[in-house]
Amino acid sequence: MPAVPATTQQLLQYVLDDDLDGALRAGLMQPAMEGEAALPPAQLQLLEDARQRLRTAWAARARHQARAVRLARRAAEREARRAPPPVADSKPALPAAAAAILARARAKARSGQ
Repeated sequence: MPAVPATTQQLLQYVLDDDLDGALRAGLMQPAMEGEAALPPAQLQLLEDARQRLRTAWAARARHQARAVRLARRAAEREARRAPPPVADSKPALPAAAAAILARARAKARSGQ
């Protein structure tokens, strides 16, 4: 989102009103704004504290998102290990004894006809 030019006093007012969205739109996170050096130390500290809180929150959000991705990947890997092996397309072979009995029955059926 492009920053809307604001004076340092307007920016400070956004921070004092706890309107961080407005402060961000006004350029809170821009390097040093023109006129910041003229602010009293307490007001300058307010701006710096707001910037630091935002940086900390953004870093926490990035860590949380990375953790969520990592946990989802691990869950998918775990689920893949638990999944049964894919079923073969061909019919399962009969045990040898059953195949022999079936072969004899077929032969007997053919000879009887």
